[in-house]
Amino acid sequence: MNVQLWQWMLIIVSSLILFLLSPYAKNTDQFFKATHNKKAPSALWLTGSLIISWIFAKSITNAANLGLDFGIVGGVAYAGYYLSFAVAGILIYQLRVKGGFKSIHHFLTSKFGKGAMALFSILIAIRLFNEVWSNTIVIGTYFGEQGSDPYYWSILVFTALTLAYALKGGLSSSIFTDVIQMVLFSVLLVIILGAIFSTEEFTVKQAATSGVWSFELGLNLFFAAIIQSFSYPFHDPVLTDRAFLSSPKVTRKSFLWASLLGGICIVLFSLIGVYAQSQGMNGQAAVEVGKAFGVIVLLVINFIMITSAASTLDSTFSSFSKLLSVDLKMGTNLRFGRAAMAGIAIIGTIPVFLEAEILSATTISGTMVIGLTPVFLFWNKKAPKISFYLSVICGLVFGFLLVFDVFPKTFIFTEGKYADLLWVNVWGILSCIILYLIPSWIRK
Repeated sequence: MNVQLWQWMLIIVSSLILFLLSPYAKNTDQFFKATHNKKAPSALWLTGSLIISWIFAKSITNAANLGLDFGIVGGVAYAGYYLSFAVAGILIYQLRVKGGFKSIHHFLTSKFGKGAMALFSILIAIRLFNEVWSNTIVIGTYFGEQGSDPYYWSILVFTALTLAYALKGGLSSSIFTDVIQMVLFSVLLVIILGAIFSTEEFTVKQAATSGVWSFELGLNLFFAAIIQSFSYPFHDPVLTDRAFLSSPKVTRKSFLWASLLGGICIVLFSLIGVYAQSQGMNGQAAVEVGKAFGVIVLLVINFIMITSAASTLDSTFSSFSKLLSVDLKMGTNLRFGRAAMAGIAIIGTIPVFLEAEILSATTISGTMVIGLTPVFLFWNKKAPKISFYLSVICGLVFGFLLVFDVFPKTFIFTEGKYADLLWVNVWGILSCIILYLIPSWIRK
């Protein structure tokens, strides 16, 4: 009961502090673009915001569990997704400087028409919907078993408190609190790693040599993550919204640093799972390690989950609000923007009661959008509108093949977990690129 009391205090007190410190948005520029005194976020602020908005509770939980399953190879495999920052940073820099585009929606509308923009908006709305439940259920697991009253109440209270400060300042609140949360994350991670390596039975050498570098034991996921990194970032408005706030050079620099530092953070957090593996633990790696080290470390791990989940949740609320208000122009005033935030908070919480799996929110949605790869990779090549639809719909088809586990085993050439994920993405992305290019070849 004492542990639960402290956990409740961490959620409530930290959320109230963030609410009090968070800036109040008085106009749409502050709420949707995070501008203050006509100044855009600096490289340091933008880098910190990018990293913490992607080191969310879902990611670090997955990283720890993959460390438990595959050793350090699992952490490196999941860190492969952080190549997304470098890809997005370089390509969006080109879109802005060479193409003169002011947003992803501006680019898609200009090149492929409003229909393409509408389809893309549906994809990113699904992404944002997934971000809500897949992060909040991580918080719930620290309060009770899935399906228990403490589990549900902690999720509802946490979501409501995070929504409160997001409503106050929109994207300004999100970026401001991201920096605070990034500092907290770094300090708490050092404390956790210090506790793990203070034990005699676990050394840096053991951590570095844990796992086997084979497809069966982690590399399937690694290569799938690398492939998905060429499309995955573009359907994540939490990332792309931040790519148009500062100058192109500042943005590119921030994204490249975020790619490196974010990947390192994920690998370091996966060491919790590596330690759990060395001690023969089972279940949720972070939770079990926290319990093994006692109340203090358990609360530190709990707090790191709260800060990382909150950083993603407030970003998700602000991105969904911007999607409806600015990108789709459904209502450009602050009242509508805040109502959109409340709407996604409510709808996004529904899967919590349906016992959804958190890793599926990353791997499946990442497969469904592989059709965006040629759209952005060949952004400066002329292509008819049909190319967009052929590629994107092809990606969706391969995503459904993965969801329903009906992809032919004949075309899977490696063994082990995530083999189907890897080869669905390999064949899927090849198919998407060919279908994207065929209309141009026919015209020639």
